[in-house]
Amino acid sequence: MPDGEAKSARSETRFGQGFLTDIWYFAALASDLRPGRLARYEMLGQPVLLGRSKAGRLFALRDICPHRAAPLSAGRFHREASGAETVECPYHGWRFAADGACAAIPSLVEDQAFEIDRIRVRRYPVAESQGLVFVWVAGDARGEGEPDQPPPAFPGVVGGGPKLVDRMEFDAHIDHAVVGLMDPAHGPYVHQQWWWRSKASQHEKAKRFEPREAGFAMVRHEPSRNSRAYAILGGEPLTEITFRLPGLRWEHVTVGRRQVLSLTCLTPIDEKRTRITQIVWSDHPAFLFLKPFIAAGARAFLRQDGEMVHLQNQGLKYDPPLMWVDDADRQAKWYQQLKREWTASRRERRALVNPAEPATLRWRS
Repeated sequence: MPDGEAKSARSETRFGQGFLTDIWYFAALASDLRPGRLARYEMLGQPVLLGRSKAGRLFALRDICPHRAAPLSAGRFHREASGAETVECPYHGWRFAADGACAAIPSLVEDQAFEIDRIRVRRYPVAESQGLVFVWVAGDARGEGEPDQPPPAFPGVVGGGPKLVDRMEFDAHIDHAVVGLMDPAHGPYVHQQWWWRSKASQHEKAKRFEPREAGFAMVRHEPSRNSRAYAILGGEPLTEITFRLPGLRWEHVTVGRRQVLSLTCLTPIDEKRTRITQIVWSDHPAFLFLKPFIAAGARAFLRQDGEMVHLQNQGLKYDPPLMWVDDADRQAKWYQQLKREWTASRRERRALVNPAEPATLRWRS
């Protein structure tokens, strides 16, 4: 492997540094991108223009005009004589097609033989699925490479549009956000509410896990007795919690024929910030009557995690070694192993060999 590729691979897999590539990242809700709108996002330390043409076509480009670096997202749509829609830069009017190719440089006069077809901005493959928008970030240094797999799909997207959507930024690398999200032991300390659980309610738990596509799952089970929030669903709820690279975690609850899906998407903004998007779908009648209370509870959870991240950063700035303890931290270990294996499998052009193994994990919480 060339030195540059080896260095990049080490950066992608070292905990708290770099990002996975050749993978789909959640970018936005489809409803955020209305026809005729251009929006600027930052992902993996790069500016990304997400747009939907007036005709409804979704596309993603690097949000930097190659002329003078103005953001293309500050521009507007332009209809060419051919009928094609292009994005016009607000600075000098350079226009770019959805595939990144330069379509026009208005300042050129007729006898100036400048080859505009040699100018391109990076195009990101983009896909819309289940009302979600995903961007494929290729590992090629030039940003080239097409997806060889569809975007993730989730069970339990029912009841029409999302019942709840909450967004927040964590001041943390995605790795720290992920292991905090899947950590089963912090609940009684960070999330102490009368309607959830208390520090005094801890008891030993044993949960069965198994590998899933690019991740793993806590297989379907009855929620713990000290998790009071499930009581509002009535009946006999069953839940399954799944994690998938690069940072997708969802809980799928069934109560008879009714379903609740709570999906949390972690998208790296840069090395020190991660965007958290929490989305809930359901066809359960509880969301008709108790939505304000459920929304307040979900929002409180996310803010409590964010406050703990701020506290954790006081120690992380000294770059201390971190400890991973027995079963309570096994999911964090699997995550790190999955990152290394994802990078190796992409580099070696082979199928991923999931390092997570069927196991019953035990901890107190």
